[in-house]
Amino acid sequence: MSKLIQVNGVVEIKDTESHDEFLDKFIEFVESNGWSFGGGTQDITDNEDEKLD
Repeated sequence: MSKLIQVNGVVEIKDTESHDEFLDKFIEFVESNGWSFGGGTQDITDNEDEKLD
């Protein structure tokens, strides 16, 4: 039996890193723990409503 965990939030990365670089590192982290990820990601840099304080 497995557990499902929903993650809601924003990850702030260096402006020198791309969305693809983040995804590569994120998926590597997930898979290195024997997990899987189903969902989506979106670059919200220009979306003022979603920015971190």
